[in-house]
Amino acid sequence: MTCSITELAKKLISIPSVSPKDLGCQDIIIKRLCAIGFDIKRVNVNDTKNFWAFRGIGKTLTFAGHTDVVPIGQDKDWQTDPFQPVIRSGYLFGRGSADMKGALAAMITAAERFVNKFPNHKGRLSFLITSDEESSAVDGTIKVVEYLMSKRDMIDYCIVGEPSSTNVVGDVIKNGRRGSITANITIHGIQGHIAYPDLADNPIHKGLPVILKILSIKLDSGNDFFLPSSINIANIHAGNGFNNVIPGSLFVQFNIRFSSEVSEKHIQSQIVNILNSNDINYSIEWLFSGKPFITKKGLLIDTVIQSIFYFNKKKPILSTSGGTSDGRFIALMGSEVVELGLVNNTIHKVNECVKISDLKLLSCMYEDIMKNLLS
Repeated sequence: MTCSITELAKKLISIPSVSPKDLGCQDIIIKRLCAIGFDIKRVNVNDTKNFWAFRGIGKTLTFAGHTDVVPIGQDKDWQTDPFQPVIRSGYLFGRGSADMKGALAAMITAAERFVNKFPNHKGRLSFLITSDEESSAVDGTIKVVEYLMSKRDMIDYCIVGEPSSTNVVGDVIKNGRRGSITANITIHGIQGHIAYPDLADNPIHKGLPVILKILSIKLDSGNDFFLPSSINIANIHAGNGFNNVIPGSLFVQFNIRFSSEVSEKHIQSQIVNILNSNDINYSIEWLFSGKPFITKKGLLIDTVIQSIFYFNKKKPILSTSGGTSDGRFIALMGSEVVELGLVNNTIHKVNECVKISDLKLLSCMYEDIMKNLLS
């Protein structure tokens, strides 16, 4: 099994599928799923490749993931070629090894063993795979979800293979995520010579007090599942680098990660009220990434905890921290969603890597979850 999972992971990593390109990763996965009796529905949109695979009928357990990866950064900073996977000291190196081609290999090999042992399993085992998770996510999982909902075809339980673990595979699982909304604000002034400020209108001087007021907004106090919502500056820019020019505009980008205690409309109104109550000329663009979602304790979480405890002899921590994931789209179907994946300490970094033993362990956990829910 170790050889099989390692070789599959290496095949996937060797394909430079920088988001939203797939470049053949899904063809490799589909071929293996077809060999064990899965039906395949491709839902491709623009440059994004998506597919829905299913086997059996009844209550549906879906494994969701993505074949796209983030760019490599500076090639010179890598100890090895990021798309020529190598094994050193028990670790598999390469872009996507941890996020999340290693988890995809764990899912597929787990399904192969499970189907071989339980060819007439109860319920339906399925896969939802996209190549648009790391970029805009507009043509990816959400399109498959929309397709399924149009067919009144629902997912009951979903395991998202995002790298959720901190130190040991399964020590942390995500049972929800905060929402995310971005405000791109431009404060307009009048450009001029810095020696004649009375002939210009400095947007930085007007903007700084407003920025501080926005950062001081207390949106909520959080709840049992989420930390308090937070507002942070992601980007800020003004001027052209000359010390004798008052800039004509100030751009500031806020990102708000919010709990289930507030809505995106409330966040927007709070920020707009501050902008309108100050003597500034501004324009604003909103980018909405997704609502918060939570999966409360139930059959899926109990089953995942049981499987992790079987292998680790320790229960995982339930968490909603971190960024967004495609789980937010699947949760729109009313599905129970849990993220369980590899250790995340090298994701999106140079020299991304994963322990070979962790690949094997995760695959065993996935198989045990399949067995407990479907056999």
